[in-house]
Parts: sequence; structure tokens; C-alpha cells
Amino acid sequence: MQRILSMVLGLTLTLGLATGCTAGKRMNVGRTAAALLISDQQEEQLGRQVKAELETKEKLKYVEDPAVVDYVRSVSAPILQAANRDRANVKWKVHVIDDPKTVNAFATPGGYLYVYTGLLLAAENEAELAGVMGHEAAHVTGRHSAQAMMLQYGQQAVLDAALGKNSGTVAKIAAGLAGTGTGLAFSRSNETEADELGARYVSAAGYDPRGLVSFFQKLAAQEGKMPGVLKWLSTHPASADRVSHLNAFISKNGLTGTNQGAGRLDPIKQRLRK
Repeated sequence: MQRILSMVLGLTLTLGLATGCTAGKRMNVGRTAAALLISDQQEEQLGRQVKAELETKEKLKYVEDPAVVDYVRSVSAPILQAANRDRANVKWKVHVIDDPKTVNAFATPGGYLYVYTGLLLAAENEAELAGVMGHEAAHVTGRHSAQAMMLQYGQQAVLDAALGKNSGTVAKIAAGLAGTGTGLAFSRSNETEADELGARYVSAAGYDPRGLVSFFQKLAAQEGKMPGVLKWLSTHPASADRVSHLNAFISKNGLTGTNQGAGRLDPIKQRLRK
């Protein structure tokens, strides 16, 4: 089964490279291939199982301040609306994790999007926060999260986990996401596609699409100085090639957006620092 999975996902990448697909076309090929392996309903079930494990075993603590939660959800709403144009059946659930020392965000199958308060504190403006959320949302619309889980743990193990039959796999996935393991290992092509699609989503929401670029550059400059920064950089290396590619993609596709949102983010930071 693992061999079949690798062959299908390998064929997806080959088709994308051979046909010179754009981000949208590449995503359609990858999404179709992944749909043969795990259904939308199974992704939702898996996301729910992982959420339960994160809350019970990993003891994730959510922010209770409604002003902070409402703010994050208000920023994500137009981005996720844009993401639904690529995958309309995703029912997004946004959660804010109370951990100011960890600069991170991640998304799991089924549309579960998690944002750490450390990310809110590290972002210079709302466009940077939007860029990260757009990128993570793209991992779901492109089915990257499900693909990565199946390649790391095996298709049958992941399907059993979705059905509540394999608590061991769910525990490993949750531990990785929460920081005690390795997290999801996305391929380079997945990360490139998530960068491109995320830029489209935030631009459609009116945000400056170069927010993710400036965030990458900021984290790279602070690496080694802020231990919590390493969590996001460990799975999203801020290489010069990556930054250059994203800048070129934004320019080539005429992606625009002027909203920086610094005025809205600052009061939220003040609440979190109290």
C-alpha cells in the first residue's frame, strides 16, 4: 500500500513538471490524485481525531480572550473564503493556541487551522499574519497535509486513524504538530505551491501578498536569537531561492493588495502581553 501511495504521489509531481502546470493546474492534478487515496469525509474525521489528541494528550491551551479569538478569525475569514474557491467543501475551524514563546501555525486535514499567540507577537503587521495563514490554508486546499501524513505514516494507518482505529498514529501526528516530534514533512513542491496559492488568497482578501516574504526574511534574521522561531522555520526554510521565487511569482501574476493592518494588530499584541 505504501508503494502504491508513493507511486501515485510521484506520478502527480511528474505530471505537474511534464506539463508545465501553473499553481492552479498543479493543484488540480495533486488534489485529484490525493482524492483517490483519502476522501473529504475521511480528512474531516482525521482532523477531528487529531484535534482531540492535541487537546487531551498534548494539553494545548486555547486563548479565552474573545477579542483575540475574534480578531484572528476576522483576519482569516476573507482568506479562507478565497481558499474555498479552490476547494469549496472545506469547513474551516480556526483556533488560537495560548503559547507566546512559539512562533508557529499549522493546518490539518478537514480545515482545522491553528495559530499560536507567538505568531501574533512576532508579526510586524497584519499582512504578515495573513501571509502565514494563507500559506497554511493552501496546504489544506492542495491536500498537502493529508499527503504528508500518508507518506510519513502509511495510507492504511492514516485511514484507520481517521476512523478511530489507530490511536498510536493519531498520537504521533499530534505530538509532531505540537512540537514534541518532527511535524509534517512537506515536499519542496508542496511548499512552493502553498507559497503561491497563499499569495493568491491574501491578495484576494486585500492584503499585501509580500507579507509572507517579509515574515520569512524577519524569521531568518532572528534565527538563533528567538528559540520559538525555529518551530516554523524547521518546516518552512526561509531560503533565498524561496523568497526570490515568491517575489517573482507575485510580480508575474500581478498580485496586489495594500492592507497592512498594523493598526488592528497592535492592540491585540498589547492584550497578549498583559
